[in-house]
Amino acid sequence: MSASGLTRRSLLHAVGISATALTAAACTGFATSGSGGMIFLSTQFRPADEAERFRHLLAGTAPGVSYVTIEDSPFASQVRSQVGAGSTQIGLLGGLHGDLAPLAGGYLEDLTGLFADLGDRGWSADYLQLAKAGTDRTWYIPWATASYVLAAHADALEHLPSGVDATSLTYDQFLDWAIAARRANGNRPVLGLPAGPKGLLHRFTQGYLLPSFTGGQITTFRSNEAVTAWQYFRELWANCAPSSTTYDFMQEPLDSGEVRVAWDHVVRLVHAPERDPQNWRMLPAPRGEHGLGYMAVLAGLAIPRGSTDPDLAQRTINAFTRPDTQTALLRSNGFFPVVDAKIPDDLPPAVGLEADAVRRQQQAPDAILSLPPVGLGQREGEVSKVFQDSFRSIVLGGADIRSTVDQQARVLKGILDDLKVPCWAPDPAAAMCRVE
Repeated sequence: MSASGLTRRSLLHAVGISATALTAAACTGFATSGSGGMIFLSTQFRPADEAERFRHLLAGTAPGVSYVTIEDSPFASQVRSQVGAGSTQIGLLGGLHGDLAPLAGGYLEDLTGLFADLGDRGWSADYLQLAKAGTDRTWYIPWATASYVLAAHADALEHLPSGVDATSLTYDQFLDWAIAARRANGNRPVLGLPAGPKGLLHRFTQGYLLPSFTGGQITTFRSNEAVTAWQYFRELWANCAPSSTTYDFMQEPLDSGEVRVAWDHVVRLVHAPERDPQNWRMLPAPRGEHGLGYMAVLAGLAIPRGSTDPDLAQRTINAFTRPDTQTALLRSNGFFPVVDAKIPDDLPPAVGLEADAVRRQQQAPDAILSLPPVGLGQREGEVSKVFQDSFRSIVLGGADIRSTVDQQARVLKGILDDLKVPCWAPDPAAAMCRVE
């Protein structure tokens, strides 16, 4: 997608911010690039309200920077085409690990020196390793993160099995809890999962269930342990609210009382505890034989080769990785800090609760970091569909697990053989990702 193909609305927003930035620059020492300001092209915070909140934060943090959003799919082609033609019109990039890692080594500036200059800000070792994209160089600076957690109302917490710690559940204990709560509720399930048309349940199997049971996501897809994981999922689903197949955002059925326990993305849980936060808990995911599998939605900041203003880009990265700016981003847009930052006490109730659950997942001694698929471009949806179809066939349709897993593994293998991409966490890095 060329610069002229960006939406009129995005460009108008960019022009508006540039005017503000030019005024503020004189007071802060930030320089601008030309009359329009340096373009910060990002796949993040695309919805209008999120973009406006971030532009407000950006104007006060790094004046002279125009924030322009773009869909995931054309992001890489936009960067590749500009850098490849030697006519880069962008100064700074923001995206998820999966957006940035495929550009490493050819289209991004080496930020190893910048990272050293920033000093030890408390980044996770896992995140720093991801930022190297399988090399010995740093190609982006970790910027912000989100994840998925459990939300539970006090009514459901009463039915935890005796002696079980809600912040350190095993999958067996989680199932026992769902069964006990269902029985205590007149045989009506209190657990809900986002299995609706726009729900993110496939991230549960990709990043939580399979890594916890098998240690991997792709290479172990057809293992015997994966068969056990799907058998477990069947049992868990039997104790889920039947309406889960209609749930896209779990905060809505939680708030209405349709369910009292749910797993979902932090952004899709945030409104549930607003009316009575004292009766809610946010909990880390359960753990399996291999550990606590969890999915990190990691965003980073990178500089394209030939950046229009590399100095301003570096200063912007510096500003947005300071602890105070990290907590400001949490407050405005709900993405959690990736540096050592004190979480304020006056955050919206759910955000503070979620911050603790996210921290517990990250810092668990047996944590298994998982990522959404990396380097698949427009075909990521096909890989996600493998997990969605497996769920529909095995869990909803009662199909034979082994034959279904083998069939879907062939589909997955075909996609990966075509793309010839490396694996992503938690699977081991390899030149080509394969289903074993």
